[in-house]
Amino acid sequence: MTPVTKSNPLLEVHDLSVSFGAILAVKQVSFTLDRGETLALVGESGSGKSVSALSLLQLLPYPHARHPGGSIRLRGEELLGAPSARLREIRGNQIAMVFQEPMTSLNPLHSIEKQIGETLLLHKGLSGVKLKARIVELLELVGLPDAVHRLSALPHELSGGQRQRVMIAMALANDPDILIADEPTTALDVTIQAQILKLLKDLQAQLGMAILFITHDLGIVRKMADRVCVMQAGVVVETGVATGIFNNPQHPYTRQLLAAEPKGEPPPESNDAPVVMAGDGLKVWFPLKRGLFGRVVDHVKAVDGVNVSVREGQTLGVVGESGSGKTTLGLALLRLLPSNGAIHFDGRRIDDQPSKVLRPLRQAMQIVFQDPYGSLSPRLPVGEIVEEGLQVHGLAGDRKARRTRIAQALEEVGLDPGTQDRYPHEFSGGQRQRIAIARCLTLNPEVLVLDEAVSALDVSVQAQVLNLLKDLQDELGLAYIFISHDLAVVRFISDEVMVMKDGEVVEQASAAEILAAPKQEYTKRLLSAIPRGWQPAAR
Repeated sequence: MTPVTKSNPLLEVHDLSVSFGAILAVKQVSFTLDRGETLALVGESGSGKSVSALSLLQLLPYPHARHPGGSIRLRGEELLGAPSARLREIRGNQIAMVFQEPMTSLNPLHSIEKQIGETLLLHKGLSGVKLKARIVELLELVGLPDAVHRLSALPHELSGGQRQRVMIAMALANDPDILIADEPTTALDVTIQAQILKLLKDLQAQLGMAILFITHDLGIVRKMADRVCVMQAGVVVETGVATGIFNNPQHPYTRQLLAAEPKGEPPPESNDAPVVMAGDGLKVWFPLKRGLFGRVVDHVKAVDGVNVSVREGQTLGVVGESGSGKTTLGLALLRLLPSNGAIHFDGRRIDDQPSKVLRPLRQAMQIVFQDPYGSLSPRLPVGEIVEEGLQVHGLAGDRKARRTRIAQALEEVGLDPGTQDRYPHEFSGGQRQRIAIARCLTLNPEVLVLDEAVSALDVSVQAQVLNLLKDLQDELGLAYIFISHDLAVVRFISDEVMVMKDGEVVEQASAAEILAAPKQEYTKRLLSAIPRGWQPAAR
């Protein structure tokens, strides 16, 4: 096998093209990757970043996807057209991948111990005590709390960030030569994101591992990448050393991406608006059961005595690490989870109301979930997904009127109205999140819970959606509960910020106050983990 030198890179991709039927999704893409180097593929959703990466391991859906031309060489060995047996040896062993959406990448029926162990058993032959010890070591490396007691957990029992950590542990299990990281920190809070990025850097220095980093987060690119390839519409439009790309971008598209980086200050504080939704002493406790008869021995206090309110035309930002109770709080306020404590909506108590009373109110209380792939039906085209709420609540008149409203909603979130008849799997991760937002906006809600609603979006679309949300808020007086691990985005959109840890509120104040002069050490730690030079977009 050819040795790796500077003149003979670890990975060489030359004139790679990918077609889906008559559509050419990737057009003559070329790049190299040396041992110990980090190359970032940057571009908007649908630019061909993930398709290019999946091609390296031949993971595209053949025969629908084809390679009209190009070459992929690992240490001089051609991978395009390689036998399946050889590709299985390479996958997970020499080249490993962390996928963008952990919930769809993990088997919902198998424990995390079994799923990580499968990789180690296949490539390393580990078993028994050594296998379990290595699994625990990997989970601790990626920051999964109480790793020993989480081995039997199923994916749905973990938060979004915890599932992503499991995916990273699986990818690192066999010390690969190349790690393809497709948005690996999208679902992670800032402190864990910083830990994971540091971990990847440390492992890279220790093992000489090369990293192909796919991301829309330019703050991470600044921190991680040695070189950058900027992609647009399946073409590499600019490539070079990271510092050169950021300091002196040459291509208009690169300059456009950099101009879309969020900048701005929090909205001015105002306490004059009426309260739309409030919770008083809210508690959500999940019982822990043991024994044959399921005796309750303890509780997981996901939300423990939280007081919360959000005003008309304002945004409450809820921040905290994975597992802090942010999402549980949002679901409880919308009565999607049972809870204790009073909940008021439009001056009316709703926590003690039956489902038939709550059903008409659902139009006014909407949520955009964290995982767009899991929240969109794979069996329905986009038009029917967005239309469903209109039909349930009897809005927008006849079929023609509904189609017009759907087209308007898709256009508002930056999607082509002509895509109504396509299915969710035909869209990128960021595009699916835009569909989820459009589904809610068609109902003209009063309160919108946004659970990591822009975390999957590339910078230009993120700026568009944030500005759209602000414009709709100004126009319609919408109240937002904005759940996020991205404090830079929270700073831009929030009037008030609530910091949660272990189900409790540790600090709450106006956005300007809490982000300029935090009082609690936990809040200071969250702020210190934000990548430098990355702040929310000016309107």
